Amino acid sequence: MKEINYSELKKGGFMRQVQKGYFSMRLRVVGGRLSAEQLKKIYEVANKYGRGYVHLTARQGVEIPFIKLEDIEAVKKELSEAGIEPGACGPRVRTITACQGSNICPNGIIDTTELANECDKRYYAQELPHKFKIGITGCGNNCLKAEENDLGIKGAVKPEWEKSSCTFCGLCQAVCPTKAIQIDEKNKEITIDRDKCTYCGRCVKSCPTNSWKGKPGYLLYFGGMFGNNIALGKQILPILFSKEDVHKVIQATLEFYKKYGKQGERFRNTIERVGWDVFKKELEKAIENKRSDFNE
Repeated sequence: MKEINYSELKKGGFMRQVQKGYFSMRLRVVGGRLSAEQLKKIYEVANKYGRGYVHLTARQGVEIPFIKLEDIEAVKKELSEAGIEPGACGPRVRTITACQGSNICPNGIIDTTELANECDKRYYAQELPHKFKIGITGCGNNCLKAEENDLGIKGAVKPEWEKSSCTFCGLCQAVCPTKAIQIDEKNKEITIDRDKCTYCGRCVKSCPTNSWKGKPGYLLYFGGMFGNNIALGKQILPILFSKEDVHKVIQATLEFYKKYGKQGERFRNTIERVGWDVFKKELEKAIENKRSDFNE
């Protein structure tokens, strides 16, 4: 009898169940988005090869439990006809998660779907010392909880005030969640405390006279993890306005992890061991190299 390579099966998205001979198949879902046709095919496969139901994971994934070992190839073939692939498990870049972003949500600042698809094509399933999760959230409401990911991306706006059209109605000060905006009605001035500002963009969206202008960008968080050990990701770079800068930083992050990470060590622990200052310098170098290449 041929020996079963459970490690390879897990790597390919088939996780062994407690019931002998059965596997739960994880599907590759990018940014939480599936077409109606794909959902139909998943329904058919779950009925034909599973037990008629699916499990929705905490990271926007879909799993089909109770797949028999002998049915695995047939399941893969049927799903591939609808453009559905097994998801990545084990020590590699996992499924990219994302909220609906600016294309759907009124609060959205960035196009999360586009960025998720780009990240999926560039980084998905790259081999690493441990699992690595990337999450993209469209605004400060933080539905995808950017700080919980190994690398989280959050849509942001850097606000700038223009005095000429301002009526000093006070709405910007009222909606600011961190009280970073202060209005001096006597001297007809508005100040913003940049240290308090979280770049949520509420002042820009709420201003009735467009006195607040905003440049959309990206805030990045590093080293978040939730599990047996919990740590919130840190924002160690200023707001980035170029998507290519974001990609340069992501690639530099993965290269740092490959270079310094020990097998079985979570990314946060690698940073803590090597040093946040070392990590930050490598990210800054990646951005500067990009800009130098562009200028040339």
